[in-house]
Amino acid sequence: MKKVVNTPKAPAAIGPYSQAILAGNTLYISGQVPIDPATGKIVEGGITEQTEQVMKNIKAILDEAGFSFQDVVKSTCLLASMDYFKPMNEVYAKYYASDCPARAAFAVQALPLGALVEIETIAVK
Repeated sequence: MKKVVNTPKAPAAIGPYSQAILAGNTLYISGQVPIDPATGKIVEGGITEQTEQVMKNIKAILDEAGFSFQDVVKSTCLLASMDYFKPMNEVYAKYYASDCPARAAFAVQALPLGALVEIETIAVK
């Protein structure tokens, strides 16, 4: 069974995709960029502020689906530059203090809307 998960507390999809899909007991959250759902715009500031907004967006979707950060098993972090890895990691670590999920981090040529970071997430109950 597949269920679309959507919340106004996270930014609306900017293309033909869903914020998240719940398939059985697994939640697949689409890559979140640092859009403030209240304004529909990328948050001001640098990688720290952008990563914080991405994590807030992920939390909103997890909450909507009845999941938490403790249910996350895998993250994929996309960065506009590997120079952003350390500050992104410092924010990320606040959300995953123990029993951290598996993770990959990549530098990419560009991200949607000029974002510095995008994170996709998989959670399992």
